[in-house]
Amino acid sequence: MISDPDRPVAGSSPRSLARQRSVHDIFGSGIVADVILWRRKDVTIGILVGALASWVVFEVAGYTLLSLVSNVLLLLICVLFAWAKAAGILNRPPPPIPEMHLSEEMTHEAAVFVRFHMNMILSAFNDIVQGKDSKLFYTIALWLWLISFVAGSTDILTLGYTSVVVILTVPALYEKYEDGLDRLTKFACKEVQIYERIYSECLGKYFTKAKKWGLEKKKLLTDV
Repeated sequence: MISDPDRPVAGSSPRSLARQRSVHDIFGSGIVADVILWRRKDVTIGILVGALASWVVFEVAGYTLLSLVSNVLLLLICVLFAWAKAAGILNRPPPPIPEMHLSEEMTHEAAVFVRFHMNMILSAFNDIVQGKDSKLFYTIALWLWLISFVAGSTDILTLGYTSVVVILTVPALYEKYEDGLDRLTKFACKEVQIYERIYSECLGKYFTKAKKWGLEKKKLLTDV
């Protein structure tokens, strides 16, 4: 028997027939997609806990980034210094801290990375100020306005924490309830199209009546 490739497979969901790419594929099918969709729960939970802890430290406790970094570094160097001195007195091994330095290759790669992206930004800026790319101008203007509006409504810490929570919850919930949400979305789109068609028909009728009334009034004035 020759199988028909266009025939729906028994038991397949409307989602699989409507869209071949899964949510995991849309997010790149890599580590980022695994974290966002809770395939690596330990990493996802760690990010959420870290975001919550940072929000509590900065927003609730009132720490600033500079004061927190200074206190953490102060505590770290004090502990390591005392450990190293005690190890020397007690003939114990020193703290297992590797020698840290930046190689020439690492600095060159970082410089190339920064140079490439800065040139992209400067090229886009030149295209905008010279009026070469109207679409890019409107896109960037819209994003800057949205950023300004959101930043004026909340602080950066709350915005960052909320963004992390949304990124790590909404895609996972959508993947879990994808079939039902797709059906609701299609139903809502059909309802909107129906009301849009009714509105267009009513508006067309009123426009036709108004045009007809205007012509009749113009004709009466001409006859007079």
